[in-house]
Amino acid sequence: MQRNIPESELLKIKRILIIQYKPFGDILLNTGYFPWLREKFPQAQIDFLIQKPYVTLLEDNPYLDNLVIMQNKKGMAYYRERNHMIGVIRKQRYDMIIDQLRGSGSALITLFSGAKYRLGWELKRWNWVYNYRRKRTNDRYYSLMKFHVLEPLGIKETPHELFYQVKEQSQTKIDAWLTSSGLKEKEFIVFSPGTPVLAKKWSLASFAVLADLIQENYPYKVVLLWGPGEEQDCQEIADKVKFNVIKAIPTTFNEAAALLKRAKMYISQDGGINHVAVATGTPSIAIFGPHSNPKKWQAWHNPIHPYLRNWECTDSSDRTLGISPEQVFAKFKELLAIIDNQIGSHPGKVGLDSKSSLE
Repeated sequence: MQRNIPESELLKIKRILIIQYKPFGDILLNTGYFPWLREKFPQAQIDFLIQKPYVTLLEDNPYLDNLVIMQNKKGMAYYRERNHMIGVIRKQRYDMIIDQLRGSGSALITLFSGAKYRLGWELKRWNWVYNYRRKRTNDRYYSLMKFHVLEPLGIKETPHELFYQVKEQSQTKIDAWLTSSGLKEKEFIVFSPGTPVLAKKWSLASFAVLADLIQENYPYKVVLLWGPGEEQDCQEIADKVKFNVIKAIPTTFNEAAALLKRAKMYISQDGGINHVAVATGTPSIAIFGPHSNPKKWQAWHNPIHPYLRNWECTDSSDRTLGISPEQVFAKFKELLAIIDNQIGSHPGKVGLDSKSSLE
């Protein structure tokens, strides 16, 4: 039987550090359990180790006391930065480390932290570092799974929301751009066609066909959201469509969240912005390729976040991912009906496994 930390010992814990210094989406997925961790330790100092590029995700989170900021370095500079952080963290004398990242780097930071209680996942390596471990599975949305590493504290998996604070200046900037572009709240659909991971990428031609299907049949405009190095993908879609699409202005993470907050729906392949859609309450459709697990990376337990994956498609070079624009359009219509309360919201109809190869 897996043991828990006795309640008498939990009362002595005054300083806690959570480790998940990367990547973008995974950091955001931690925010779901923060209220329960704070409720368990109302007087404790709860800090979070995060790399500098992702600070915006947590800097306004009401459940954290401090962000311990790690520089985003590469090569030998990374190892020097990691050693520096070990020294910084050891000086803080944390009573407990919660390692949600569970890589070699985070394991070494945990090992040399000096913390009495070290919580982490039971994986292939470094298990001996952690005196309280839980096994990780891939059968549920990862924000739900993250609760499991907290079980030694008496915290159980709980329905929750993700938290990402949209800054007032971000919303003001996006609202001004929407007005200048003739776009009204909930009257546009956001696509995000770019991704640095080629195996996840749905074809730009498919995005273009989907944009035309939506704009030909519904009174919604299509807005193309892009990040660094992705503008050309949006331009290629704009060049292929029969009905005009609108390229968004350059945005920060926070401004992208502000845009999603005003959108009717978000449609893209698997990626970190899907979790921003969950945090802003924006209905979303995620398109998965053969090497991504939708049960782990899409909030399919919520009927407004369905996914599609063709389980018979195993060719990672197939940019259609075995999913046609017409199939995504059909899912789009189903989701619209759910949003508008025209059909029931039983999650079994949206994104759950079935005998069909395509979901």
